[in-house]
Amino acid sequence: MSNSIRINSQMSVGPQPDEAELDALSAQGFASIINLRPDDEPDQPIRPDAESDLARQRNMSYVHVPVSMKDTDASVVDRFLVAFEQVPKPVYIHCKSGKRAGAMAMIQQGISSGLSGEQVIEKARELGFECDNEQLKKLVVDYVDAHADGA
Repeated sequence: MSNSIRINSQMSVGPQPDEAELDALSAQGFASIINLRPDDEPDQPIRPDAESDLARQRNMSYVHVPVSMKDTDASVVDRFLVAFEQVPKPVYIHCKSGKRAGAMAMIQQGISSGLSGEQVIEKARELGFECDNEQLKKLVVDYVDAHADGA
């Protein structure tokens, strides 16, 4: 898929796929989809319930963890991390543009790699993420720093 970023062999992130892109993800060997778009978010090519059906028709696991910037906090990140650990890999994580997906993926990477919040932001930049949303950047740094070394 264009505009997607491969984080590692276990995950890639990007914008929401349409039905043809779900076919491509399945053909590329993705085993799971994690959708971060809230049900009521506008401009969704496929609603979460329909996307779940389409993913399962392609033998992919599907998890919906709504992430809205107006009410995102550590509990939302916790739900994402649990979902990520439970699904078969590799997983494609998406939101509308890929920014929220990138933030969640980078949090997971930071914690599993023992990085600081600022190191995670630097790694995100190296991978091509634009950290232009201060609220999202703060969430990443604060969460990773609070959970570093099992904190």
